[in-house]
Amino acid sequence: MKNNLSNNSESLLEKRINWSSIEEEMRNKFGKDIFESWLKKINFIDEYKSYILISVPTRFIRDWITSRYLDQILQIVKNYNREITRIEFAINNKNEDFSNKSISSNQEKVNNYLKDNVSFIKDSYIQYNRLDQNKNFSNFILGSSNKLAFEASKKVSEDIAHYNPLYIYSGVGMGKTHLLNAIGLKLREKNKVMFISAERFMYQFVKSIKSNEMVKFKDYFRNADVLLIDDIQFMNGKEAMQEEFFHTFNALLDKGSQIIVSADRAPNKLLRIQERIKSRFAGGLVVDIQNPDYDLRYKIIKTKSDELKYLKIDNININEEILKFISHEIKTSIRELIGALNRVVSFSKIYNKMPNISEVKVILKDLLNLSENKVTIDLIQNIVCRYFKISKSEMLSSRRSRYLVRPRQTAIYLSKMLTSKSLPEIGRSFSNRDHTTVIHSVKTIEKLRKEDNELNVNIDTLKNKILYFKENEI
Repeated sequence: MKNNLSNNSESLLEKRINWSSIEEEMRNKFGKDIFESWLKKINFIDEYKSYILISVPTRFIRDWITSRYLDQILQIVKNYNREITRIEFAINNKNEDFSNKSISSNQEKVNNYLKDNVSFIKDSYIQYNRLDQNKNFSNFILGSSNKLAFEASKKVSEDIAHYNPLYIYSGVGMGKTHLLNAIGLKLREKNKVMFISAERFMYQFVKSIKSNEMVKFKDYFRNADVLLIDDIQFMNGKEAMQEEFFHTFNALLDKGSQIIVSADRAPNKLLRIQERIKSRFAGGLVVDIQNPDYDLRYKIIKTKSDELKYLKIDNININEEILKFISHEIKTSIRELIGALNRVVSFSKIYNKMPNISEVKVILKDLLNLSENKVTIDLIQNIVCRYFKISKSEMLSSRRSRYLVRPRQTAIYLSKMLTSKSLPEIGRSFSNRDHTTVIHSVKTIEKLRKEDNELNVNIDTLKNKILYFKENEI
């Protein structure tokens, strides 16, 4: 292993891609703002036969770059080496610099880096054994919906084979992979840990058959002290692979190894999986992660928002109203919750302003778990009338008493902010008033909000009542 590390270290000193030229091309292609905010944070590590390895400070930055710029960056890289087909990321938590200067001044740091990131370097089964330093127990955000799975995972990482196998299931984007990763990080200090997806297990199985290396395949997986397999449902229908997995499973249990499995459903609901395998899964500890409640969703979104502040990324400061709105409306998965925050951040960066709730609804229209017509002008009128203790007929009348004008203007303003109705449509809903009356009402409220704190409180309260109303409240 020592010689391998030495050889890999030497390869780091012989970079073939001119990263400075690629950086210049990225600056020209994406613009100075995007480059300084995101792409400048990339450190080039090394070039291999078909991919390059780069590092970034956090998983958040990696995900942001991957979702927005990676394809175009790869195209730029391919201009220098057409054999490069992918870009691999390493997370550099300590913001270490693996540039030429760092490498030449501290070879030991490079060797330690290679040891910690052997999954990216070694061209073998272990190249898929990727444990992400950012997915650990300390940054797993805990709530009532995931507490049991978290505690079971912690117990397994402290007392190997106490629950065997441990089977964690939930819908997509709920934190299963995070927990498997956290267990792997905790146990790898004293154990041989293998972390692989079911899809990759299948790939290696087929590859081993074709290359006549099944003995090597069996030895590799059956010698693990800890086997973590993610998304086991993807083994469905592959009879030969299930046969091998079953025997590997038994061999590991017999030698006292720990097995942790994740899936998108309970063992008895797995489709086209052998009954004996499902029985083995059900014989261990089976725990689920339920949909996050509002408190957990808010805790997660607040943590991610605070991370942006801490990293000082584009001076982003998402206000509390938006955080609460996203937390209340995005209920399906944690992944979509973070995705919603990323969209708002992108909007803020592009337009150099924080969106209002109406704009957030447009940005997130395909994610929002709102009934299509949940917020209507009629709903707004009813809630405003109830709040100001006036009747709806009084609001819609032509009377201009002060105690009626302000609620009427407030309702018109909220109709403009919280619905997609046009100005004439809003006017028609207020006893066929002209659209110029609607414009006047909106401008009046916008002006008063800058001067009248009580009005601000009233409008914020009304927004919450309208956006989060329950049918029995009206």
